[in-house]
Amino acid sequence: MKYNKENSIRDIICFSHLRWDFVYQRPQHLLTRWAKEARVFYFEEPVFGNFETNYLKIVKGSNTPNITIVTPHINRDLDEKEIYKYLSESVDNLIITNNIYDYLLWYITPMAMPFSGNLKPKMVVYDCMDELSSFKGAHPNMIKNESLLMEFADVVFTGGQNLYEYKKNKHQNIHPFPSSIDQKHFESGIGSKEPFDQAEIHNPKVGFYGVIDERLDIELLDGLANKLPDFQFIMIGPVVKINPAILPKQTNIHYLGQKSYSQLPAYLAYWDVAFLPFAKNDSTRFISPTKTPEYLCAGKPVVSSSIRDVVIPYGEMGLVHIADNVTDFAHAIGKALLQKEDIIWQHKVKNFLKSNSWDLTWSNMKNVIQETLERKESISRAFSKKVHVKDNYNNIGI
Repeated sequence: MKYNKENSIRDIICFSHLRWDFVYQRPQHLLTRWAKEARVFYFEEPVFGNFETNYLKIVKGSNTPNITIVTPHINRDLDEKEIYKYLSESVDNLIITNNIYDYLLWYITPMAMPFSGNLKPKMVVYDCMDELSSFKGAHPNMIKNESLLMEFADVVFTGGQNLYEYKKNKHQNIHPFPSSIDQKHFESGIGSKEPFDQAEIHNPKVGFYGVIDERLDIELLDGLANKLPDFQFIMIGPVVKINPAILPKQTNIHYLGQKSYSQLPAYLAYWDVAFLPFAKNDSTRFISPTKTPEYLCAGKPVVSSSIRDVVIPYGEMGLVHIADNVTDFAHAIGKALLQKEDIIWQHKVKNFLKSNSWDLTWSNMKNVIQETLERKESISRAFSKKVHVKDNYNNIGI
């Protein structure tokens, strides 16, 4: 998107519940592209502790100096009113000290509304990645704050088609944008050396990477490990919001911990099958796993639970195997193992992925943003002109 002087966005303030240095996902992909055109201030949710004074930790992105990560550190003894007061003052000071103007607010979490709804941005975008109210530990005011954000936002994006269908009547300018892939990145693992902590594990390997939380079907993973004792199940990612002690501990399940985004292709390259063992619960009802096209991009057959945004389009097109119980999942893994040499399947995958990239997704998002901004500015100019004419009539006594 090319900005002219009259209709420009100079800065972006993003409010997020996700840590910038956590799992590299949708916000990082989109905002690093923003940072090529504007300054980005990534305002994370607070860190609470026994701090003598509240403070903001402000650091520049290691590989993206045009991105500034802002992390409030707040004394845990403050009540909610005091917390929001501090956060509001912090945002105001951030704007003043960094000479932020002509800015866009980019919301990933509605929980920033209580301390940011008084701001006067040039434009407001709500990137609704998930139905956060259905996640474990969701704030009781999540739905209320999202309703306020829907009124505040000029445009809303959703992280998948299913979520769009659920939200489409809540905003007049809402668009589905499923997460995409960086194809070159995930193809880069082919031919690389297998990481040492995975190289010692024998094949066949069935792998998963991502956050290990309440969305994982623990019973399914446990059942698969028992039913397929000769298969090795690789689990990569941080364990969050669940007790690690409840995870199945069979010898053919290997928890390798969190890996950086740059490391993932080398692990993925040596899997025989990739899998998405998601539970069917409230927290997975609207997810649209980025991992699906990433796995396919690396040439890996995929087996997934019947998550709607995986079933449509991947399952219906025959690109991904769909199963929900241990028996069907195990059978699908066996079929997927034979699929690696399927030339027809590989051709179908390549054709599908041609139109799937973060660059293309971002380009389409920019078009929506630009059109919305131009429409908003046009309405503002028309209103100002109407007021000016009315004032002139009043001045001459008409």
